[in-house]
Amino acid sequence: MTQVPLTINSIALGAHTIRARLGNTEVLHGIDLSIPQGRWTSIVGPNGAGKSTLLKVLAGLLPHAGQVVLLGQPLAGLPGRQRAQQLSWLGQNEASADDLTVYDVAMLGRLPHQAWLAPPSALDRAAVEQALRATQAWDWRGRPLSHLSGGERQRVLLARALAVQAQVLLMDEPLANLDPPHQADWLTLMRQLVAGGKTVVSVLHEISLALQADEMVIMARGVITHQGGCREAATHRALEQVFDHRIIIAPLLDQWVALPKT
Repeated sequence: MTQVPLTINSIALGAHTIRARLGNTEVLHGIDLSIPQGRWTSIVGPNGAGKSTLLKVLAGLLPHAGQVVLLGQPLAGLPGRQRAQQLSWLGQNEASADDLTVYDVAMLGRLPHQAWLAPPSALDRAAVEQALRATQAWDWRGRPLSHLSGGERQRVLLARALAVQAQVLLMDEPLANLDPPHQADWLTLMRQLVAGGKTVVSVLHEISLALQADEMVIMARGVITHQGGCREAATHRALEQVFDHRIIIAPLLDQWVALPKT
């Protein structure tokens, strides 16, 4: 595996000899990974590569062998509240009570910052408003979640993750149900987060959108085959290879996109 060298102080998330199983099958085979701080890293690979499993391990959501380090501290040793304040999670098909309003769902992201049974503070309310405005969901903050379309619901769940204001944000297929204009809005938001010093890690199936990140981790069959910059030729070659040369990475309007090979 090729990998960008990083100093210890520049690493937001580290994974050391990670092995994980789903049922009786081992799906991650000794993963070593360093995610840089203040950058957006996309994780890509064919179906069954272990992308979502790796992201869940990094979030502390799956049992595993090996060690995950968050901002210089072993993740397993962090108190739950501290972990939840520093690391925010948006998973696939996230569930939330349909009778809750949009505002209440977003406010759930503030729970790590609140004392037990304490009402929301002014800081909590400001964080929720900022998150809902960022995802263009503020105008329907009083609507129940059950009254939303799939794309609207996804934007509210993203707002919940943003409201945490964590230093590290992990997202598994965050573009699910979003139409192209809102996918473009999501890209803009990711760049804003990184410009503000946040670290973003996303699993994406949309390779052309994943190429808009700063860094890329490429996986196949439970291992990392490449890690590098999204604009680097070596990354493009590794992408084409992992998809059996059925795609071509090509420049388009000062960006790189994945095109089907004919």
